[in-house]
Amino acid sequence: MAPEDPALDAALEASEKAGLPPIQVSPPQGKLLYLLASAIRARTILEFGTLGGYSTIWLARALPEDGRLTTLEADPGYADVARENIDRAGLGDVVDLRVGPAFDLLPDLAAEDAGPFDLTFIDADKERSPDYFAWALEHSHPGSLIIADNVVRAGELADEHSEDPKVRAQRRLHEMIAAESHVSATTIQTVGGKGYDGFTIALVAARPI
Repeated sequence: MAPEDPALDAALEASEKAGLPPIQVSPPQGKLLYLLASAIRARTILEFGTLGGYSTIWLARALPEDGRLTTLEADPGYADVARENIDRAGLGDVVDLRVGPAFDLLPDLAAEDAGPFDLTFIDADKERSPDYFAWALEHSHPGSLIIADNVVRAGELADEHSEDPKVRAQRRLHEMIAAESHVSATTIQTVGGKGYDGFTIALVAARPI
């Protein structure tokens, strides 16, 4: 269940008013992210794609007092809306929002020895999902979760002949995961307010699986 929540409702309202595309996770998906982060007692979280900060708020709420969430957003306008939403939710002190193309921000994170991250949520430009997964895997540890959104693409994931670059990227992502001996994963198909799509949830293991 995902009951009414003033901070989350305000984030959605502010995002809509600012003209952000309504592509954030749904409330049940947000609750799932919160439960997964809570279940593994995540202290460090990395998010690719902030949008209006809706999923950021769900994830950040799962952190302990000394936890930290780093979120990467390419669009400065989206980032401004997200920052206001995150601050309104009382989470500004635990969220580090960085602005710029996510792939361009990763060298800075690496230089800062950021991570390893307990949980990584990939929800940015879909063509880069395989690259983000590869980076996240290198900056994870046994027990880390890597979650990717929008991987089913209304069932087109199953079409090996698709020319859609987003579909092809999600196929590459699944092929990469399947080839990783230290990763166990499943893809959950979802149907709801965002249509037919899904999450991939990958667990990093200490030994080959």
